[in-house]
Amino acid sequence: MNFQSILFEGYVGLTERETPGEPAFFVDLNLDQVIDSITAGFKEYNLKPFFYTPLHDVDAILYRHEVMQELEDATLMGSIRSFADKMVIVRRLLGLVSKLDFQNHREGWFLEAVTSYCEAVVSLVQELSSAHLKSRGLLAFREYITFYANSENFSLLQMDTKKNKAALATVKYCFNIKHSTVKVRKYEGETDYSVEVAGIFEKFKQGAVKDYKIKLYEGSGMNHVEAQILDFVAELYPEIFTGLHHYYAQYSHFLDETIRVFDREIQFYVAYLKHLERLKHAGLKFCYPQISRTDKEVFDEDGFDIALAGKLVSEDSPIVRNDFYLKDQERIIVVSGPNQGGKTTFARTFGQLHYLASLGCPVPGKKARLFLFDRIFTHFEKEENIKNLRGKLQDDLVRINDILTQATPNSIIIMNEIFTSTTLNDAVFLGKKIMERIIQLDMLCVFVTFIDELASLSEKTISMVSTVVPENPALRTFKIVRKPADGLAYAISIAEKYRLTYDGLKERIHS
Repeated sequence: MNFQSILFEGYVGLTERETPGEPAFFVDLNLDQVIDSITAGFKEYNLKPFFYTPLHDVDAILYRHEVMQELEDATLMGSIRSFADKMVIVRRLLGLVSKLDFQNHREGWFLEAVTSYCEAVVSLVQELSSAHLKSRGLLAFREYITFYANSENFSLLQMDTKKNKAALATVKYCFNIKHSTVKVRKYEGETDYSVEVAGIFEKFKQGAVKDYKIKLYEGSGMNHVEAQILDFVAELYPEIFTGLHHYYAQYSHFLDETIRVFDREIQFYVAYLKHLERLKHAGLKFCYPQISRTDKEVFDEDGFDIALAGKLVSEDSPIVRNDFYLKDQERIIVVSGPNQGGKTTFARTFGQLHYLASLGCPVPGKKARLFLFDRIFTHFEKEENIKNLRGKLQDDLVRINDILTQATPNSIIIMNEIFTSTTLNDAVFLGKKIMERIIQLDMLCVFVTFIDELASLSEKTISMVSTVVPENPALRTFKIVRKPADGLAYAISIAEKYRLTYDGLKERIHS
């Protein structure tokens, strides 16, 4: 069978496709919060390495789009979740088996684990057989698991499992306890007096009564006395327990590796779609974007910061959506406007959209076309680090130099409010130098800045401005619109810094 992975078409090895640590830009883009939220209920699957590993092939992304879209069908998703629930039981039973001390006890629970596994496989084959699948991934997996379920090895596993279950069901025994002596023998059809005693007292029952029966612990553990009793039972039924010993040895590696990997990988889709359910219920739109490795004319309609949206939905607060587009030779979005107006959120959104698209996931917005990057770089303002003995301006320059040294024309860079620690003239000079290098590289870029001159530096730059309520400029709309910079961003930032805004002056007058 050709199927190997539901996440990576034609993949060779699992470890080569997983990134153990989160990318450097995750914190700046709040993607760490997003992935934490997505994987919160799926910790046993260790999904984060998949979310740390972007794809670099358009067809590989489309492969995931196909699977993700099919799993939006409630019936199919129900089948996958039911299979996953059964496999959880299998793993937990196998985990229990590895911790048990007594052989007969261990082999009995092993039989239960295999029974659950066989039921999970057979049930999924039956449900997938009636599903109208179209995605390459799920079609290939259905072919694989159907072939596996009909294979001689699996048929033998099923047959031997049922045989041992049936044999153990015939085991009946009695044991007598006198002082410190326990005797075990076969059950010989003795009367169960507990039934008769209960029948006698039943006639005295009037209405609801308190149940005085002692509830015995039903845990899976076994003490040494119980284990010894079980050993005696095994001696009474040597053929049955010898058969169980052979079964345990023969099928110790019964779990099919491809099915085990599928069970883990499919949770990538399940977790992401589950995360979207709450956001969609709040009226937010998601779409499967067009992806290109060459076309940098990107756009998104009604996009939003998915990390911020998760918080606002919980608070039942409104979520502002924004559009953007770049056409022809346009590559750089220069975002200006008053502080606290949504500029940084917009920049994060641009990065989030491209990264989520590179994972093969639906992205915020009604419609989108995005670029398949090689790397994402971010430069967000950071506090001075006394350990490196660099001032803030020097640190900014060192960091941006590192980025521009590594960047290629296929990279994306997002810069947020840099050079705020220097004079306006120096900030303009340094900003232009950096922009010229970005323009030379032909990179996609979002540059949040108070320097309006950068917005008209080249035909590759466009200006977007965070807007305010016209009647009350102190109120932010959080809408970022495409229009020329108004020249007020720096003035407003200075006024706010020195409390010279209308609200600031009122506060100072009345204090």
